[in-house]
Parts: sequence; structure tokens; C-alpha cells
Amino acid sequence: MAMLTYLEAIRQAMEEEMVRDSRVFILGEDVGNYGGAFRVTQGFLEKFGPERIIDTPISETGLIGAAIGASLFGMRPIAELQFIDFIGCAFNQIVNYAAKSRYRWGGGVPIVIRGPAGAGVHGGPFHSQSPESYFMNVPGLKIVVPATPTDAKGLMIAAIRDPDPVIFLEHKFLYRRLKEDVPEGDYATPIGEARLARAGKDLSIITYGAMVHASLEAADLVAAEGISVEILDLRTLLPMDRPRILETVKKTGRALIVHEATRTGGPGGEIAALIGEYAFEHLDAPIVRVAPPDTPVPYSPPLEEYFLPNASKIADAIRALAEY
Repeated sequence: MAMLTYLEAIRQAMEEEMVRDSRVFILGEDVGNYGGAFRVTQGFLEKFGPERIIDTPISETGLIGAAIGASLFGMRPIAELQFIDFIGCAFNQIVNYAAKSRYRWGGGVPIVIRGPAGAGVHGGPFHSQSPESYFMNVPGLKIVVPATPTDAKGLMIAAIRDPDPVIFLEHKFLYRRLKEDVPEGDYATPIGEARLARAGKDLSIITYGAMVHASLEAADLVAAEGISVEILDLRTLLPMDRPRILETVKKTGRALIVHEATRTGGPGGEIAALIGEYAFEHLDAPIVRVAPPDTPVPYSPPLEEYFLPNASKIADAIRALAEY
């Protein structure tokens, strides 16, 4: 075991895979000389050279297109976007080329598209978004959002080895705030499998990413009041672990869905529909969502705090749902 931050776990996964497989390379904006906007690839240029650590122009469309092309020739590209907000610039490349390639002619596109997502660092509306909802409607993609350093490493390894395109969302708020013992050596966290982050019996929280930690804090707050909360960390949004979602809801009879993507059209609606279709008879209360309002992420720190879910808001929702 090695004590690693969330950022270091991602770095270690990529470094180990580059050593293991010469087909793996990294391209993106300032990934080489600068070491990445958040220094995730610091030292990689010196270790692997400019043929495998490639600084690209500031063109998300271009670098994702290059990654797709390289993957079709047998390479395993990792494409870093400085901020995941600008993934929209490459939307057509991802949705109409990478995602559909296997369906159209059987050719896989084994690329990882990774970058910092999420708010909480006062980055404003263009550097704080959670864009997962945009891509959940696209067959052929996988979307992973690790909440812990252990899963950050394991899911990155799994994403690099996956035969199809994976969008890997790294919550920037977690980069240097989390640290834990991470297994050393070769291990992959299966894509598509949720993780039980906390066992409980009165109510289920279904969440992912940074909201796992806000939910754990909220669960501690209400535990003193006699409310036992179970927390399911989805880890993967596409494909979603439907059996585990239904299992926890059937166990507790109450479902609270928490996410940082804005409310309307967010992942919570799909999760709620799944529960309503397949676990309705097990519910003892309405399905509840805690999510930001339908506005851009504010730059002002007090407004950003008002915008984001936090432990206090989640705890209030837990109490109301438990009392129903």
C-alpha cells in the first residue's frame, strides 16, 4: 500500500500503464513542459519523451480527433482537457465518431478523455461544470467518476484498458484534499460496478464523485439522531449499476439521490425512473433529489456555496425523508 492523494493515484495509474504498454500515450494542452494544468502529468515528459507526451494546440476538437485516429491504428491515447468544461468543443468527435465506431463497422475506439470537473474551488461558470449528463444519452460511451484515490487509480487503469471510449471525470476539489492507502501494483476497478460506501438501514443515498463525501458527512450528522443511512457510490454513470441501486432501495425503502450536475436532465432523473419502474412497491416515501438549481455555476464564493449541495442540505433532506 502507498499513501496517495486522488491526483497522485491518477498519475500513478497512467505512469504504470505507460510503462506496461508502449501503445499508451498522453496528448493534451500543456501536458508536457508544464506538466498539466493541475500538474497531473508532471515529470512525464522527462520520463517518456515528446513522442508519448504530446503538447497540442488549444483545440479540443483537434486533439480528440487525433486521439480517435491514433486509436484506430492500434494506439491507446489518453486525451487530457485542461478543464472538462471545454469537452463541448469536441462533442461531435466524441458522440458521432468515437461512440458510434463499434456499432457502425466493428472498430473500437479505445481512448480515455480525462480532465478536471466539478465546482467548489471558485472557478466560475466556465471552469466548474459537471457535464456528465450531456453524454449519458450516448450509447457506446462509458462515463466514470471516481470518489476515492483507490478508485481513481483502479478506474483509470480499467479505462485505459477498455476497448471503447471512456470519459473520465476527475473532481478538481478532490485532487489534493483526499489521501489514503492505495494498493500498489496492477489492479483495475471494474467499470459498471457501484461501491457500498456506508451500510445503513433507514434510507439510501445514491451518489457519486465529490458528493459521496458530502453524503458521508451528512450521514454522520443524522446518525446522532438515530437515522441510519446507507450510501451507494455509483463510480460509473454509464453503464450504471442498476442491480445495486435496486438492491439498496429495496433494503431501506427510501431513496435520496445526490449529484452536482444541475437538477433538470441530471443523472438523478434517470435513477429515479429506474427505481420507479422496478422498485416502486418497495418504497415507503417519494424519491427525493438534492442537486443544484438550473443556473450556471456562480463565481462568487457565497453564491457558489448556495448553489452546491453540501452536508447540511443533504442532512435536511435525510431528516425530511426519514420522517415521511
